[in-house]
Amino acid sequence: TTVSRATLHNEDEIKRLDVRIGDTIILEKAGDIIPKVVEVLLPLRPEGAKPFRFPNKVPGCGGDGSIERVPGQVAYRCVTMTGGEAERRKLHYFVSKKAFDIDGLGPKSMDACIDAGFITEAADIFTLTREDLLSMEGFKDKSADNTINAIKNAQKVTLSRFVVALSILEVGEETAALLSKTFGTLEKLRKADIETLSHIDGIGDKMAANIYSWFNDQENIGMIERLLEHVKVVKDEAIVSDGVFAGKSVVVTGTLERYGRDEIKELIRLQGGKVSSAVSKNTDMVIVGENPGSKLNDAEALGIRIIREQELQSLI
Repeated sequence: TTVSRATLHNEDEIKRLDVRIGDTIILEKAGDIIPKVVEVLLPLRPEGAKPFRFPNKVPGCGGDGSIERVPGQVAYRCVTMTGGEAERRKLHYFVSKKAFDIDGLGPKSMDACIDAGFITEAADIFTLTREDLLSMEGFKDKSADNTINAIKNAQKVTLSRFVVALSILEVGEETAALLSKTFGTLEKLRKADIETLSHIDGIGDKMAANIYSWFNDQENIGMIERLLEHVKVVKDEAIVSDGVFAGKSVVVTGTLERYGRDEIKELIRLQGGKVSSAVSKNTDMVIVGENPGSKLNDAEALGIRIIREQELQSLI
């Protein structure tokens, strides 16, 4: 492969390397894949090269556009999470594969609906009509019909996907699946107090506070009520308590022939396992497909059980 771009997002790493605008750098591919800036060639530094300064404001954020560094992390986020680009991105995520999975409403189509005034919040998605879609560029008869059908099919959604779609801070697929398993229904989840949430294995005090605050915010309560006028939230498929991955931490790497990435993650969860993104001493199994990258090497070094796709088929 040929590297055409390398990005730096970590403010601490930028300072550690002292990377400045106009510098010449040495770059390597970490794990054979990811471009990594290794060092700056100081003799080649242009005279007067200036350090990069993170902005104080970003136009896409809500409020006055201010951003802040997340305490204890190297990430930045909008101070005001409502309005601007943040709300648009939440709507993009709402219809994505991990959430409501509505075919035909990708980012471009969603932007067109938002710009045309058809969508201002998630509930508006379910009031879209065929005529609305045909009035916008990019939609023809067949694509409009397919999108309307996809919206209708999405009106019945599992609790875990519904929770993912809400964009609650730090709550992703794994936490949503855990909440669904623990509470079973949206009604019970909405009534949960901080103490109950924080006692769930895998949810700490900070995440419990985020979840509780989100479900008790008046704007969010209104948004959910408007959504429930169009959407039926159903229980997730039962998890097999004695499944082949029960109680196991599983990492997936490489490309599998029979399964997409989301499909294999769902299968692991239904078989009682927990999907992890990184290999560590706490990993129990690594499922390996074609072109696995460095995670396979990490698993071999740690002596972790490696499962190829043929073995996976026999296991399940």
